[in-house]
Amino acid sequence: MSTNLRDRFPDDFIWGSATASYQIEGAAKEGGRGPSIWDTFSHTPGKTLNGDTGDVACDHYHRLNEDLGHIADLGLDAYRFSIAWPRVQPSGIGPLNQEGVDFYERLVDGLLERGVQPVATLYHWDLPQELEDAGGWPARDTAYRFAEYAEHMARVLGDRVHTWTTLNEPWCSAYLGYASGVHAPGRTEPASALAAVHHLNLAHGLAGRAIRAELPGARLSVTLNLHVVRPVDPGSESDVEAVRRIDAIANRAFLGPQLDAAYPQDLLDDTAHVTDWSFVHDGDTDMACVPLDILGVNYYSTKQVRLWDGSGDPSANDGHGNAAGSPWVAADDIEFVRPPGPYTAMGWDIDPSGMTELLLRLHREYPELPLMITENGAAFDDVVSDDGAVHDARRVDYVRDHIAAVADARDAGADMRGYFLWSLMDNFEWSYGYDRRFGIIRVNYETGERMWKDSAYWYRDLIAGRAT
Repeated sequence: MSTNLRDRFPDDFIWGSATASYQIEGAAKEGGRGPSIWDTFSHTPGKTLNGDTGDVACDHYHRLNEDLGHIADLGLDAYRFSIAWPRVQPSGIGPLNQEGVDFYERLVDGLLERGVQPVATLYHWDLPQELEDAGGWPARDTAYRFAEYAEHMARVLGDRVHTWTTLNEPWCSAYLGYASGVHAPGRTEPASALAAVHHLNLAHGLAGRAIRAELPGARLSVTLNLHVVRPVDPGSESDVEAVRRIDAIANRAFLGPQLDAAYPQDLLDDTAHVTDWSFVHDGDTDMACVPLDILGVNYYSTKQVRLWDGSGDPSANDGHGNAAGSPWVAADDIEFVRPPGPYTAMGWDIDPSGMTELLLRLHREYPELPLMITENGAAFDDVVSDDGAVHDARRVDYVRDHIAAVADARDAGADMRGYFLWSLMDNFEWSYGYDRRFGIIRVNYETGERMWKDSAYWYRDLIAGRAT
């Protein structure tokens, strides 16, 4: 039997890497780009570590050709990027900004010229600030504006894009942005967070239909950061109940409307004291349920929960840092207990079995739906060694073990179509600024210099069939 990990996957399995616009592009005030909620948030004192902003980030906007060269040299089949909505439509409404469109046309054409398939994400959290000023995702109108933006981009980029992804991790957009406040726009309004959940689901469906109307043959996807939630004590009925409640908020709040055309009743019951869900109009969940070609799955770690017994302060080791509010709306009596290690620099547990568990759950519940890992990776405290290299052996082990977990899921029947490693390069890690490095390519933030880590060489060799 072959010991080569690559041999566990078919020849048409897609190997890629991923980035996000605000995290790498920079050029925040160039080329007609308007401000986003992350520009506003990162420039607000105390919101990001060290006051870091994405003003320059990795300067990808100016170093596009160089970065395309790295993508090609890695041998990637596909590259997943996001389009900055305020770069192409500065206010989130009205005509497109041609300079912004030109940048993404250069990116897409540059990928195709190098034999790399473009996978475009329409929304990776950089909402135009003007739309936030008008209410943001808790406002229904934002969903319609998003659909118009999607239609514009489908028209200008057309069938050059291999796969269109509507949203990246709407859980983060809704709950971290509007409930806990650790992400832009930094609001701590539980009822607004649930309204944002719904309008993101609606936006996904409206945008998917707009893309298909413009491009009937388009491959359509959404990327969800579905949570693997386990009871601290599997034999405890109350711990199992805590898992059910968190699963409803974290996972089924999106899977329900997007794949089943309905919100789960237990979610509505659990949150009835927060909102009456009157923002859900007749036909909304049918609209949210647009047929998908791929379900994108982002996986990094697991969660352990139990009901709080009321003594002391409840444990809040959910992996999302300290916040003024909780992202877990209507779950103040549930504790998040830190899972067993080891851990990454983010404090997230390393558990590849959780990925297999999640993929097989999705396969059981949606057996006809192809799956793709659209993000998986790890931040570690990388250092440049005396020999001038970054020997990130822990990242290599992490990626190898998680790809093996994907292979295990595939062997058990899951329809796995691809794996995108997060991230192509070190970047602006949201509220953590530039302190956490996820990249397989190191970025010197003072000079912009790129340098391959050992993990980049290993991933290149895996794709080529040379790594074990």
